[in-house]
Amino acid sequence: MRDPLVTVVVPTLRAGETLRRCLTALEAQSFEEFETIVVDNSGTGMAAEFGHIPGVRILASPGNAGFAGAINRAASCSQAQFIATLNDDARPSPHWLARLVAACRGRNDVGMCASQIRLSSSASRLDSAGLNIYLDGTTKQRGHDRPAAEFARDAEALLPSGCAALYRRDMLDQIGGFDDDYFLYGEDADVGLRARWAGWKCLYVAGAVVEHDYSATSGRASALKTYYVERNRIYTVVKSFPLFLWPVAPWYSLWRYAHHLWSLLTRRGLAGDFRGDGGRWWQLGWMVASAHAAALRAVPRLLRKRRLVGRMKQISNREFLHLLRKYYIAARDIAAQ
Repeated sequence: MRDPLVTVVVPTLRAGETLRRCLTALEAQSFEEFETIVVDNSGTGMAAEFGHIPGVRILASPGNAGFAGAINRAASCSQAQFIATLNDDARPSPHWLARLVAACRGRNDVGMCASQIRLSSSASRLDSAGLNIYLDGTTKQRGHDRPAAEFARDAEALLPSGCAALYRRDMLDQIGGFDDDYFLYGEDADVGLRARWAGWKCLYVAGAVVEHDYSATSGRASALKTYYVERNRIYTVVKSFPLFLWPVAPWYSLWRYAHHLWSLLTRRGLAGDFRGDGGRWWQLGWMVASAHAAALRAVPRLLRKRRLVGRMKQISNREFLHLLRKYYIAARDIAAQ
């Protein structure tokens, strides 16, 4: 039997009806040359009941290996030319895979493709059309909560959201795959920026439509999310940002924190949602401080990884800075999302 062209990796922590709906949508794909690997991060075998579905394999982890760890494990069990990542709370349209594969096959310089991810709460509005970046390493969804009709054409993007993306295996092999240390959040930014340094491009494919329950697992605004987003964006700065941006990044962070503080006081945006859910301001401050402390402890390991990124460089610092400016997102927009 010929190996499938695409392996779709679906990490799951809770399985249940959410995963069932995701797998049902995959069964309806018009593209047939793919397999699905569900990585069960529950540690209790919660996804075992879905192992009877044709074309679906279950990889059970003894504990939560995180998103990056799940993708890497599934990729190591596959020989497919393409690896697609899909959140278990996302439901692809019937032509999702067909459109992604056609776009990636059509251009040899494209190593990753972003989907048109729509909000399940309002299917006419976007969750993301790729990711944009702030100069402290924070990434946010391009086009979030804007009409999907505004993003109806294919275009180059900076990075895909790992919620629903396609990656060329040759690219992943070249850059060393996902970084397990990220565990949760920001791993798509890290792998995407390393791919950019290696000369690969990202294409946003408007016809590859996915419906997503935004932040259904960890919440739109939570202490857990705050910790990992803050820690991992520092990881990304140390690993992938040019040295001349290191002194600048903290000042951008302070400006972003000011916007979050205003959101907290006015009960708007992300920080406002956290407060509205009963969170306290000091909890956010503690998580941010903890994230900085964890990132500081990881610096020696991050510097070793940075050297590996340097060996793959195919673009100049000026070209990389141009990408950061072209796909820049403002601090106020981050706080609002």
